Amino acid sequence: MPLAAEIYPQQRKHTRGRWLVWTTLSLAIVFAVVLVISAYDAGPILRGRVIQTLSDRFQSTVELRAFHVTIKNGFHVSGQDLRIFGRHDPNSHQPGVQPLIGIANFSFTIGWWNLLHTPTHVDRVHLQGLSLNIPPKNQRRQMAGMRKHGKAKIFVDHFECDHAELVINTSVPGKFPLVFDIQNLVMDDPEPGQALRFEADLANPKPVGMIHSSGQFGPFNEESPQDTPVKGAYSFSGADLSTIKGIGGILSSVGRYDGTLDNIVVDGKTDTPDFKVARSGHAVPLTTEFHAIVDGTSGDTYLQPVNAKVLHTSFVARGSVVKVADPAGHRVTLNVEIGSGNIQDLLKLGVRTDPPVMTGKVRLNTKFDLPPAEADLSDRLKLDGNFQISAAHFSNAKIQDKVGALSLKSQGKPKLAKTDLADTVLSDVGGRFQLRAGVLSFSKLQFTVPGTEVNMTGRYSLDGNEFDFHGKARLQAKLSHMTTGFKSILLKPVDPFFSKHGTGTELPVKITGTKSEPHFGLDFGHHDAKD
Repeated sequence: MPLAAEIYPQQRKHTRGRWLVWTTLSLAIVFAVVLVISAYDAGPILRGRVIQTLSDRFQSTVELRAFHVTIKNGFHVSGQDLRIFGRHDPNSHQPGVQPLIGIANFSFTIGWWNLLHTPTHVDRVHLQGLSLNIPPKNQRRQMAGMRKHGKAKIFVDHFECDHAELVINTSVPGKFPLVFDIQNLVMDDPEPGQALRFEADLANPKPVGMIHSSGQFGPFNEESPQDTPVKGAYSFSGADLSTIKGIGGILSSVGRYDGTLDNIVVDGKTDTPDFKVARSGHAVPLTTEFHAIVDGTSGDTYLQPVNAKVLHTSFVARGSVVKVADPAGHRVTLNVEIGSGNIQDLLKLGVRTDPPVMTGKVRLNTKFDLPPAEADLSDRLKLDGNFQISAAHFSNAKIQDKVGALSLKSQGKPKLAKTDLADTVLSDVGGRFQLRAGVLSFSKLQFTVPGTEVNMTGRYSLDGNEFDFHGKARLQAKLSHMTTGFKSILLKPVDPFFSKHGTGTELPVKITGTKSEPHFGLDFGHHDAKD
């Protein structure tokens, strides 16, 4: 009996253990079946809530090609090819009818209990291939009807998007839509009437580089989208200027912006420590500070002004960067002014000769016109302006010696022409110029040193292969006074033939050769040919 008393309790404990195991397994199976059934039912439920929420919110036709629900840490939802249409095709440049909003793929996860509540709350939605098509201006009233209607079935806190595209369309003939390529975008779904907070990485096409921006957009003005407020800050780093043919360097820029979509006020600065023009090949530091007005609906930018500095020379530019269709791209037009700069800085930037052919102070005013094209920047750039260089000294010793000797001789001091005084003579140069197709033409060029004034016209190419100037030199002294000894005696009879109004000398002159090796001489043949 004692033995039986010991055995029966052990059997009872064993039986209870098996019962608990089977009960637990049964509940687990039932729970799994419930989850499977729930997942099966959750698909149509969630799909309906997504479509109904978007239809009510945008008052538009909504298409959703695929929708999937799986059990993974709750309900994992994914879908493909979600499209929201307007009453009109916003982008006639693409085949077929384009949606106002298109999403290639989306996914999110919600808890099992959250599915039972309406509205369904989603913490974060991940998007891929988001496309936003803003209609042309004359069709944007359709967006006024896209207000929130009814009660939302799904509420989302955050959106994360890979590869978004914002397309601002236009109905202007010959003008293409403005396209913004956004690599990464994070947004908070705002309350009605509140601004959307965002953080985005944009790929800039030219110059190639990444722009990071964060700020606020909205609340969206449905009746007049261009009046939607926008503000924030940006940084642009590692921009490769060599993607613009004809220039080079790595640019960085930071700034802030504020305003409305069609009138964004931007204040920023840029730094390019190795800026260069391909024709010269010299890398020089370039910095700018700018105040600009940007029309975000077209991409047109109005610079008011840009304060820039190349090496030790500062200049101010005012103008615009406007998108054009033929040829497609942006046209830059500026008025550039240098109040007091160093000519050697400008020559180092634009001319291959090293060291620069001269030093001195420069004042300059010019119209700058750079149309879009695939050609080298130097071949596309157009300039039309005037300049004045004062206290110029030529870096080439041979040129400076000739200029100094000319000055001393023309003052009637030929004996001093071969002394060191020639190196101390400074020149003044000024005139009007035009740059077309890489060739700089001067309709007026005046060169002055003590005792001499030379007025010329001519042209030279920025590649250094053409240097051709012709004109007249007016000298203070007579020919016979510009030399000594027997030559002076021989020249006395011819003084009257080259005298101007009975005093001094006037001679036809020319400068030919190259920028690095110009040749000075008399130009009687050219003078006779003109006559």
